[in-house]
Amino acid sequence: MQHNFINFHVLISHSPSCLNRDDMNMQKNAVFGGKRRVRVSSQSLKRSMRMDQYYNEHFPEKSIRTRDLDLLADKLVNEISKDGKESFDRYWIEKSIQAFTNSIVNGDDEETVQESAEGNDNPKSQKKKIAVAPWSVSEFRLLCSRVKEVFETPLSEKETEQLEKALKKEHSRKATKKNSKKSDDTIREEFLFKKVEKDLKENINALRAACSKATDIALSGRMTTSGLMSKIDGALAIAHVITTHEVDNSDIDWFTAVDDLQEQGSGHLDTQEFSSGVFYRYASLNIRQLQENMGDAGREQTLEIAAHVLHMLATVVPSAKQQSFAAHNLADLALVSFSDLPVSLANAFESPVKAKDVGFLKPSLEVLNSYWSKVHKGYGLSEKCAEFSLHDGLEMPAGITKQESLEALKKWVRNDGKKDGE
Repeated sequence: MQHNFINFHVLISHSPSCLNRDDMNMQKNAVFGGKRRVRVSSQSLKRSMRMDQYYNEHFPEKSIRTRDLDLLADKLVNEISKDGKESFDRYWIEKSIQAFTNSIVNGDDEETVQESAEGNDNPKSQKKKIAVAPWSVSEFRLLCSRVKEVFETPLSEKETEQLEKALKKEHSRKATKKNSKKSDDTIREEFLFKKVEKDLKENINALRAACSKATDIALSGRMTTSGLMSKIDGALAIAHVITTHEVDNSDIDWFTAVDDLQEQGSGHLDTQEFSSGVFYRYASLNIRQLQENMGDAGREQTLEIAAHVLHMLATVVPSAKQQSFAAHNLADLALVSFSDLPVSLANAFESPVKAKDVGFLKPSLEVLNSYWSKVHKGYGLSEKCAEFSLHDGLEMPAGITKQESLEALKKWVRNDGKKDGE
């Protein structure tokens, strides 16, 4: 039986650090079980994973996330030309971006922001911006090819008549202060962009297939911010990371920046909140959704991605203040289950773990495994589970296969939760 969801449960103990800060430069926190916990946002963890060297080594393409279309054009000129595939100069890249912005204006997207200054003729002050979105290089390469083909293909007799009609309508229109006359070249370009938009909407599956090459979009999804941008539902859900125990009073580091050229005193004084703790990370991967997002990929390909996700959840740490704290800690436990539904084990820590005389890590490991057994038995879950832990004395519940290393656990994931030879 093939299960559709993979649940990842990770416990990782961090030495004193401040991995994620709020707008007041304080540690992010959350109240759970009526007690304050230190928190690392899911956005912070996802970005850290996406920017990690491991991601660049194992996934072929990473999206470009921006809302500044001028900077996007600069980046695309470099990215589209460097990989040896079909290349397009800046003219066609800018035309392709314009096709996106035109589709925004023609639609009713609430995320669109029209930045303009009344009476200001500087085009930079009137450029259209959208919400921050992930852009796929492969998707833009396809878009460039379609725009170029439409712009260079002669118009049919019917299309010529439609264009002439649009030109006559504009010529007869009375110009106003806010809506001046458009040139013939502008009218022709708008006509061609509508033709591009129609062409792409008829070939939306080709755009989605090109977009699927950016694995982070397939995992995290994409909001629709343009009429030409395909909406993608994320396959990977990542929870905010919280400590398994209460963190009532964080420590405050009072630090100075000593000025080497001053005889006494410092050039800067400030404070920084920090703490340590055992953190619970949870993520759930929808295999069928990932297959769809990857262009109907096979299960084997999605399991390979899942193994890489496991590796990053167990090893990647947000970079905030790491030059000051160096909390480069690896996971103490990674539990993976193939299941029919996503199941978080966060409620294992609704009652905060107590340190006793052994610290927070050992009881956190025990509580997690104990709670998994209760949920597994109480709900009669059909699961295949395996676990890797750095702690040899940890009692392994019935129903969980022990793995000797993270690599062994990754191999188990790639093998669809089966032992070698099964």
